[in-house]
Amino acid sequence: MCGVFGIRSTDRDVARVSYFGLFALQHRGQESAGIAVSDKGRLTVLRDMGLVTQVFTEEKLRGLRGDVAIGHTRYSTTGSTHWANSQPLVHHGRARTVALGHNGNLVNAAELRDQLAAEGVKLASTSDTEVIAALIANDPAPLQQAVANTIARLEGAFSVTALAEGKLVGFRDPHGFRPLALGRLDGDWVLASETCALDLVGAEFEREVTRGELVIVDDDGCHTSQAVAETDGGALCIFEFFYLARPDTRLAGVEVHGARVRMGERLAEEAPVEADLVLPIPDSGTPAAIGFARATGIDFSEGLIKNRYVGRTFIQPDQRLREQGVKLKFNPLAEVKGKRVVVVDDSIVRGNTTRQIVAMLFEAGAAEVHVRVSSPPVISQCYYGIDLAEEDELIAARRTVEEVREYIGATTLASLSLDGLQASTRRPESSFCRACLTREYPTRIPAAGAGAKLRFEGLTRA
Repeated sequence: MCGVFGIRSTDRDVARVSYFGLFALQHRGQESAGIAVSDKGRLTVLRDMGLVTQVFTEEKLRGLRGDVAIGHTRYSTTGSTHWANSQPLVHHGRARTVALGHNGNLVNAAELRDQLAAEGVKLASTSDTEVIAALIANDPAPLQQAVANTIARLEGAFSVTALAEGKLVGFRDPHGFRPLALGRLDGDWVLASETCALDLVGAEFEREVTRGELVIVDDDGCHTSQAVAETDGGALCIFEFFYLARPDTRLAGVEVHGARVRMGERLAEEAPVEADLVLPIPDSGTPAAIGFARATGIDFSEGLIKNRYVGRTFIQPDQRLREQGVKLKFNPLAEVKGKRVVVVDDSIVRGNTTRQIVAMLFEAGAAEVHVRVSSPPVISQCYYGIDLAEEDELIAARRTVEEVREYIGATTLASLSLDGLQASTRRPESSFCRACLTREYPTRIPAAGAGAKLRFEGLTRA
């Protein structure tokens, strides 16, 4: 997960532009946010726990002056939710100082940490991100070569924006697991995880950063090079399409909202049901529910009202409120009473939230609750940056459809087929990573336990 942003401009308030870029990428991470600016090579970084609007104020933004900036919103997949792991991370190395934000997950982070330790390099965080910054910062080669050398040593998923030597740096892994877009704001170059961030700041989308490509923006403009060869095909995360990316983003040239509507239409074709209302589980289930309703002719209704202000507030509910569980986020409308309802969601991971929603709808008087899921069952762990549970916690990993239906308490349950999902993206199967749905990984994966989120805790603590 996570969102990254970067801009170089001599006449814009680059911190303010980055703030609004991060605002558009808030859905990619809610644990911490940060912006680093470079003023003729002098770095200033502000990062803290919380949402973008909680971390930054007008006064704080005024203090971030420079001509290059990068920003980051974090959802942890390696390393605990702790200030030391918030980004952009800064590493002062023997060759240069690097500020860096990272979206993705390395599968060889443990080996690289051991190699850095053997070279006498100390790390202050427990995420895999500082490994990338440290490799660049301690490589004596010129910056472009140092970054290329680093990319060649990394395995796994990484879309990165960085600051070094007063330059904006961006690069993407050779598989292309996570998105990274290149845009122009008048004459200024901008990098962002998703095209929706370019839209918000008024930048024109130029193209996607290609797999294995390195982008460096300096006084002389934008320089690109193929740092490492692209892999055959590609491995864009298919979870981006049905869950993570914002609906108004374009991935690989395809609008995400349109793809999700097609998923709902295909789901209606594969698993029709007689019902009175189609309800989305907002917000990510909404486009597929629109498609399902459109294809079946069943009335679409919000049905479930979401409190969009429930999130990473860092104020924990007391025990009685905690027992209300999902009601902190959702509340049903009276119109479900006596109705046969189809509940459309984008995915079921552990099943606990779905189970509570089904129970809530029955309590509100629904006659039948049919659950339809616009993705195939999630059956395997992700090692590339989606914070999925361990496999033994994934409800569909070792249960039949009927066993899952019984657990969540639904009248019926059906999921979109893998072929149906693939067809909805209008992209070839060879261009995606679908490992969470198939157990077929495009890279080697860590040994048992070696991919655990908190595996480096205790090794260091800032």
